[in-house]
Amino acid sequence: MSSTPVHRRQPALSNPRVQRTRARILTVARELLPEVGPTGLTYALLAERADVTRQTVYRHWPNRAALLFDLILEGPDLGDYPEPGSDVRVVATAWLKSLRNGISDPAIRTAVLAVTAQADHDPDSAQALVRIGADRHAALNRLLEPSGVQINNDEYTMLYGPVLARLFLDRGQVTDTFIDVVVTQWLTTLEHTGALPSHTSA
Repeated sequence: MSSTPVHRRQPALSNPRVQRTRARILTVARELLPEVGPTGLTYALLAERADVTRQTVYRHWPNRAALLFDLILEGPDLGDYPEPGSDVRVVATAWLKSLRNGISDPAIRTAVLAVTAQADHDPDSAQALVRIGADRHAALNRLLEPSGVQINNDEYTMLYGPVLARLFLDRGQVTDTFIDVVVTQWLTTLEHTGALPSHTSA
């Protein structure tokens, strides 16, 4: 018999029933988050609405940052995630549009803001924020592999930074024209630093 307390055991995600329960909890959390906010999204409320025990919620997500992390990275399928490609401009443009569309989802937007706000004083949120950035950076580089271009952390920040600033700081709209300008300036910077091979389409 396992000596690990029940509430600390990790759920077996290979089990279809466990997968369904996890998906249901995330769906309920995604519906509740824009309504009640991150502080109102208690595990008691989540368990009640998802018709599970609080122990079940804790087994999947031992802390709120872990739940928000999965809400952000496992958002609804918007059907617009870009394909890998050899044209850096096309890939970067499609990736930024996907980012914009993802953050337009109220639950993802609220979760991103919550994790960011808590990162200074909550180590779990700080770790989640780093993991989210690393995951998205790696995903973009996978899309860019056919082009032969791989971007570093600074180059990654220069691409997504203006979009997040427009959305969260300016509270403005990210239009396709805005994205085109961001990508053009980003490509110019990559050319100047030598990060863009001469044969690469820009």
